[in-house]
Amino acid sequence: MVMVRNPAKERLVAGQLAIGVAVLHARSVHIAKLMASAGFDFLFIDLEHGALSLDTAGQISVAALDAGIAPLVRVPGFEHHHAARALDAGALGVVVPHVDTAEVARQMVRNCRYPPEGERSIAGVLPQLGYRALPAAAATAALNAATLVVLMLETPAAIENVEEIAAVPGVDVLHVGTNDLCLAMGIPGQLDHPSLGEAFARVVAAARRHGVQVGMGGVYEPALMGRYIELGARFVTAGSDLGLLLGAARERTATVRGMLAS
Repeated sequence: MVMVRNPAKERLVAGQLAIGVAVLHARSVHIAKLMASAGFDFLFIDLEHGALSLDTAGQISVAALDAGIAPLVRVPGFEHHHAARALDAGALGVVVPHVDTAEVARQMVRNCRYPPEGERSIAGVLPQLGYRALPAAAATAALNAATLVVLMLETPAAIENVEEIAAVPGVDVLHVGTNDLCLAMGIPGQLDHPSLGEAFARVVAAARRHGVQVGMGGVYEPALMGRYIELGARFVTAGSDLGLLLGAARERTATVRGMLAS
């Protein structure tokens, strides 16, 4: 039996939190082992924002597989080649931004999953399988089981259509993009606004009805993050490479400068 491990998906299936970190600025494969050592479950490798190349994303993904942290790639669009190439390069999941309709959701499932669940093309030996030549039926079934399809809901239209989106077979996570959603709702930056809470609760309700997980990104203040986790978020992007580096660096400089003052 062929098995491919996805630590983030395993956490979700067990009813636990899957915690990730966005990778926008790191360029070396060391980020995979560093973030695994820090306790993260997945890398949110971002090809929508920032200047990361697919080549770099693939190298980080392969390193992540060996480090025991799930490499997920946020693709820049809906085109088939974005998802297919990221997965062939080593990703264990695809994050799709700006999904507003069930039609787009179905398209992305087709792009990410092999038949009979989708229309993904077989590329030959893959890093997720240790570059082993395996029977096609077993290999594609194992990869389908391990791959996460994460759809980002970032507009009022997406919230309005959440029931239909959640019902699409093959979707794993509905990920609320809080900052873009607030911007589209006319409440930019107001991550504690009641309207955002109502939208989030609507996503949680639809997800539960259809057996889908709920994700959250863009909320990094601990108390507020805890509020959305209590509501039902289980797939949590908890920070970014640059944000965590800057936060730790600022804390350290403030601490050291304060030593002389004391």
